Amino acid sequence: MGSIITNGAAISALQVLRNISGQMGAAQEEVSSGLRVKTAADNAAYWSISTTMRSDNMAMSAVRDALGLSAAVLDTTYAAVETSIDIMAQITAKLVAAQEHGVDKTKINEELDQFKQQLQSTMDSASFNGQNWLSWNSGEDSRDKQIVSSFMRSSDGNISLGTISYEINTPPPRTDTNVQYFVDNGGSGEYGILSSEAFAVQAGSAINYVLILGSTAPASAVELVLSNATSSEELDDMISTVEAMTKQMVSVASQIGSMISRVEMQAEFALKLSDSIDSGIGRLVDADMNEASTRLKALQTQEQLAVQSLSMANSQPESLLTLFRQ
Repeated sequence: MGSIITNGAAISALQVLRNISGQMGAAQEEVSSGLRVKTAADNAAYWSISTTMRSDNMAMSAVRDALGLSAAVLDTTYAAVETSIDIMAQITAKLVAAQEHGVDKTKINEELDQFKQQLQSTMDSASFNGQNWLSWNSGEDSRDKQIVSSFMRSSDGNISLGTISYEINTPPPRTDTNVQYFVDNGGSGEYGILSSEAFAVQAGSAINYVLILGSTAPASAVELVLSNATSSEELDDMISTVEAMTKQMVSVASQIGSMISRVEMQAEFALKLSDSIDSGIGRLVDADMNEASTRLKALQTQEQLAVQSLSMANSQPESLLTLFRQ
């Protein structure tokens, strides 16, 4: 039935056009953003998972940064350790040379003084971002060092951080050789390999030799110094003490080297894990651009047809006017 009051065909065509326009808006948003799940309204479950995983990935990025900083601290420490071990080898060589008859031991002692100063300078310079793992000063925290290594979220949503520990093993005064600092600048010397009497005791030396004398060292600690009066027995004790110190320095180097290797592996794993999380998020929320663009083109064609259909529906009432034309 034709009517000039209500155009049913036009209303129907308009509804179709509105529906197509809505779908086109969603398709255009998907194509422009590259996301099929952009808000919780699109898919609450996927949006929630992806949002949480993005947060975790940001935390993982911070862990990678922390690992990079830790690697720099460890590399700096290891470089100083290697240099120190080389210097200790030269000190041993000079002490061996001092055992030869007719050698001016005072001249050798001058060289030893230079080596000691170089050791002290190396220890003091082994600092990165305010962290020095080889030189201890009175009042500093001598507890184990902690390096952030990982970020974890449990099934119940609780967050925790994994760490790598470097055990300092603070020893009892003057009795323990299991120390990691190379020099104790602020105490009696027992916290540093080069300033602790424990190595002379371990070597069976009659005198408690140290290479670097602590600022409040006990009277029993004697700095390793050569003079022409130094006996061969004293030289033997000095060599044994230096070798005991060097052995512990090599042990520290081994620990630092192992930590460097672990940090490198952890950093590589963290990067792969971050890439995996990105890939997983993409599978949940990323749009299939081929499908989305094809759907958009189809909707554009449907829109054109709907516009033509609406135009035809709007022209139908005009045919009624012909009934009144003469």
